[in-house]
Amino acid sequence: MKNPNQRARYSAWNLLAAAGHDDWAPAWLDAEPRPRYDVIIVGGGGHGLATAYYLAKNHGITNVAVLEKGYIGGGNTGRNTTIVRSNYLYPQSAQLYGFSLDLYEKLAQELNFNIMFSQRGLVTLAHSRHDLDSMSRWANAMLFNGIAAEMLDTAQILEMMPRVNFSRDARFPILGGFLQRRAGAVRHDAVAWGFARAASALGVDIVQNCSVRGFIKQDGRVVGVQTNRGDIRAERVGLAVSGRTSQVAEMAGVRLPVITYALQAMVSESVKPVLDTVMLSPAVGAYWSQSDKGEVVIGGALDHFPSYAQRGSFAIKQQVLAATMEMFPSFGRLRLLRQWAGIVDVVQDSSPIIGPTPVPGLFINCGWGTGGFKGIPVGGWTLAHVLATGKNHPLAEPFQLQRFQTGRLIDEAAAAGIAH
Repeated sequence: MKNPNQRARYSAWNLLAAAGHDDWAPAWLDAEPRPRYDVIIVGGGGHGLATAYYLAKNHGITNVAVLEKGYIGGGNTGRNTTIVRSNYLYPQSAQLYGFSLDLYEKLAQELNFNIMFSQRGLVTLAHSRHDLDSMSRWANAMLFNGIAAEMLDTAQILEMMPRVNFSRDARFPILGGFLQRRAGAVRHDAVAWGFARAASALGVDIVQNCSVRGFIKQDGRVVGVQTNRGDIRAERVGLAVSGRTSQVAEMAGVRLPVITYALQAMVSESVKPVLDTVMLSPAVGAYWSQSDKGEVVIGGALDHFPSYAQRGSFAIKQQVLAATMEMFPSFGRLRLLRQWAGIVDVVQDSSPIIGPTPVPGLFINCGWGTGGFKGIPVGGWTLAHVLATGKNHPLAEPFQLQRFQTGRLIDEAAAAGIAH
């Protein structure tokens, strides 16, 4: 039964209620924390909300609290470039991200919430014969793993993206590339709001402005969390806090092979449609798409200076904008509208960690690095499975923490190509 002291929570759109829209229905309930739950999820971003939703939907566990130190979707879920893809090299990754893409394709209907999924495709450019050979092997590996991929020649790329720099004196000549047609972009806020509304409707408590300050242990087992709003106990605790994972886990005595970096992006002013696909150039270290609002979305590589600050450096911004000018000379006339950065948790093999920790009762979903947004559905699905059953989901079995001791790494650092 819901706490009678719960307050109605409105999505960002519903904040207009103060301007006279008092009759707009609440998207989810902003709950007061109760002293005990079956499961606590720390982190109210996409992965945490998806975990809570799938706990309720797939496993019937509704006595769940999602604790968010700020507001729903205010972390990395709201600080990314919204790209969704499954063009990975290794079979374990192909199965994981392929399943996530399958879930994304059905998510709007399942949640009854428009997540604005636009499967416009992703083109990865080749600028040398070596690039072409490498991408041919990459595309063939995808096909072998059941993920559709198509090699493209220069004429096909020119037809798809006529504004790209095809001049004879281009510093990075375009020799071809490959395409994943099922890839695309999703509205990030809508993913968070959709999962939050659906989880709340199934009975999950969503508690905002509730920061975890420590863990409650009993006989070496985590049995709850200490928060700024009091102690909350649970049989199991799951962490889905992205770039803060190492900090939060350390409170419980768990050291993780995670380094946190800033990943920044920016958007231009809105213009008429000029780019109807996602384009990635590993050679220049940047990628581009156009939002439904007309903004040109520009992203780049990590700023390899460990930091928890949600801001990027001028050096990386300059590098990404120089690459943009090289690849799209006409974009030089655009004005930048805003810039942001998220903090991402990177591990040695650029693959996630989903499962139990050495401390009983504590589970993690982390290490997604620059690819966390595309993994939201599968991250929630698999973390919910281990929290509910005590057993790793088959998709998550290769992505356990022990692989850093056994050496069975899934090194997607090269295959991923670029942070996006």
